[in-house]
Amino acid sequence: MATTRVAEPSGSLQEAKEWGLGREDLLRLYHDLLLTRGVEERGEILFRQGKIPGSFYTGRGNEASSVAIAMAMGSSDVGAPLHRNMGVHIARGVEPWRIFANYMGRADGPARGRDGNMHMADAQLGLIAMVSHLPAMLPVAVGCALAFRIRDERRVAVAWFGEGASARGDTHEGMNFAGVRRLPVVFICDNNQWAYSTPTHLEYATEHLADRAAGYGFEGVVVDGTDALAVYREARRAIEKARQGGGPTLIESVTMRMEGHAIHDDAYYVPGELFERWAERDPLERYRAWLGKHTDISEAELEEVALQVKRRLDDALRRAEASPPPDPATLLEGVYAESEELNEPRPG
Repeated sequence: MATTRVAEPSGSLQEAKEWGLGREDLLRLYHDLLLTRGVEERGEILFRQGKIPGSFYTGRGNEASSVAIAMAMGSSDVGAPLHRNMGVHIARGVEPWRIFANYMGRADGPARGRDGNMHMADAQLGLIAMVSHLPAMLPVAVGCALAFRIRDERRVAVAWFGEGASARGDTHEGMNFAGVRRLPVVFICDNNQWAYSTPTHLEYATEHLADRAAGYGFEGVVVDGTDALAVYREARRAIEKARQGGGPTLIESVTMRMEGHAIHDDAYYVPGELFERWAERDPLERYRAWLGKHTDISEAELEEVALQVKRRLDDALRRAEASPPPDPATLLEGVYAESEELNEPRPG
């Protein structure tokens, strides 16, 4: 019988080792957390300088969930991250300079200047670009999982969505189909407690969004999304379960959107004390404190990681600024599949 389980917080170093995280992995996690936040902080500066068209969105407060889940994925798995999941792109290996180039609509960005600044993904790294109708990505990921089943491939699809998106039919259709077919897919709900300006108590009537998983016939798990190692543990467990034929899992990662819906929104509707309470659980500071308590990684090593990230971001900005705008003559290239491409199976 499917039930909702509330995950325990991260534990000792031994537990991390049991889940396959060695010293270098723990340092890499810290590096990618810092890099994720740094990319978005630099992106906000670029926007205020008038170099990014449209609006600008961040996942501040959500970095641990995104990075840890991407680290738990296998190299051949696929994911469909959304606009607050920059950490997924970073952890899967997208170069920061290409992200900045995409922000500014340059030719070297993943979208090659053909789409909005957040609508990007590197398919070679197993990522699928999002569309604006965010829960619409769930059926896409479920379709990938169905293809893996048909091809008898031991691969898993991971789909992200927000708690506000859970009210749409796309979410129900994707989860229902995945549950019926017991497909190798993991659903990640980034419950950041505000669907734009709508608080969770006006969004759903269950105690946890993960409670809905029982209705689809698979497990629901609630995890503290500011606890990077707990998120990694639950994501890896769910992904490997799906890979072994155990069907889907819905992971509700509880976080807080620490800024407005986008840069144009000052989040005046969020009580100030709520921001203050969640700021004390900043995922980067929380993970750094865990490293200091449970490992022999020194403060000097962590400072060196921070310095490396800063240098990398400085170099990435310079390289992205040098990237040319797209050539209008190539506007339609790569937008539509050519007929011969449709007849060729895609590489795994």
